[in-house]
Amino acid sequence: MILLQLTLNGLALGAAYALVALGFVLVLNAAGAVNFAHGDLVMAGGMLAVALAQLIPAPGLALLPLVLVLMAALGLAVSWLAYLPLRGRPHVSVFISTIAVGIILQNGANALFGGEPRAAPPLLWGGTVALGPLVVSVQSLAILAVAALLIGAQQWVFARTQLGRRLRATAQDPEMARACGIPVTAMILATFALGTAYAGAAGLLLANQFFVTPTAGGDLILKAYIAVTIGGWGSVPGAVVGALLIALFEVGVSAVLSYPVALGALYATLLVILVARPQGLFGEAARRRA
Repeated sequence: MILLQLTLNGLALGAAYALVALGFVLVLNAAGAVNFAHGDLVMAGGMLAVALAQLIPAPGLALLPLVLVLMAALGLAVSWLAYLPLRGRPHVSVFISTIAVGIILQNGANALFGGEPRAAPPLLWGGTVALGPLVVSVQSLAILAVAALLIGAQQWVFARTQLGRRLRATAQDPEMARACGIPVTAMILATFALGTAYAGAAGLLLANQFFVTPTAGGDLILKAYIAVTIGGWGSVPGAVVGALLIALFEVGVSAVLSYPVALGALYATLLVILVARPQGLFGEAARRRA
């Protein structure tokens, strides 16, 4: 029973991590460079949910559409400021510009909200629900449901719609996509908007149970980077699977030992994976190495 409870908690945490990693890898594939502000964008989503809850007393599920729209707009702004002016230049230029964006977001959140931890409202309501002999958190079940819906929606768009096919073509080969008449710049902007919207959703999901602080983004970008490395650099399914494995590992080791030990063991495991299978579980395109 305890094992089942830990697994459910790990899956709920992993579902939120999966949204973080999914947004990260979408932008990575489209832009061909790492967005180091992504973790801080997750933090911004959590802070936005906190601010909206003060204006609109409503459960997190009602605030989610607003968070998605506003964070998508923020993603467009980040792409215009930190990526488009530097396109065609060495990737280190984008690395530095996105790090600068992350610092701006951190300091802006600190100035507006202060440094103390804050909590967003629950997606539905607080408390627990009994599933037979198992008592689980309503928030955990809601996180699983919302994350599954968002990830499923992304997969449907990419697999079944013309927009999705254009986004995939742009990520796979921008020059060929441009030659076929696809507006590559517009597709990259759309991907930034989508990836940042998913980052905002993850921030809302995480900010209730785990709180949010202006400096939370650093840990989250590392989790996304590890998830992408485990799953396979540039692989969308790999990023989701990697995120779930990270969360299950964290929850399991933390329950037996402690969170600092779990974190240290996670990085040690990452080193082993890099040595034993550097291409990740789902392989890695050589051109994505950076």
